[in-house]
Amino acid sequence: MAITPPTDRLWWKEPLSKTEITWISIAFAWSIIMFLAMIYWHMTGEQNLSNEAYRIKPEVFAAKAEAMVEQYQVGEEGDTGVPVVHPPPGSDVYLIARLWEWWPVLELEKGQSYRLHLSSMDWQHGFSLQPTNINIQVHPGYEMVLTITPNEAGEFGVVCNEYCGIGHHTMVGKIRVVE
Repeated sequence: MAITPPTDRLWWKEPLSKTEITWISIAFAWSIIMFLAMIYWHMTGEQNLSNEAYRIKPEVFAAKAEAMVEQYQVGEEGDTGVPVVHPPPGSDVYLIARLWEWWPVLELEKGQSYRLHLSSMDWQHGFSLQPTNINIQVHPGYEMVLTITPNEAGEFGVVCNEYCGIGHHTMVGKIRVVE
């Protein structure tokens, strides 16, 4: 047993006891099981969203988002003046993260698929769709793309879950899903 330190300080030359070999074997077997479980859960658990990431200049992403707003705007959100867009099913929709807002408000149709493009104009932000459990890191200079299909109608909050400065707590956006 290796309860006391070896007398010879060259510990790596000491033979392993049966107890150590047993625990090393158990740890190795458990790590293989957990690795395979992660792959299995990703494929069957429907928890992790498959996404794509592309390098993009913030001004190019902003131009794409502004073009989408110009084409599909259906109104404005309350006193904030944030545009509300209703793009057609199957289209690319763009959501900008910047200090301290999500822009624009998206209005999507239940049961229809969309390609959601996310990017930041300034700092790292976290896209968290509430009350569902969708979490994506949003970095400046990268465009994160994921395919979403809303399966229930309602209003969903978009929260920044990565501290981004003094106004972080006010960085809340909306995605509306209509029938």
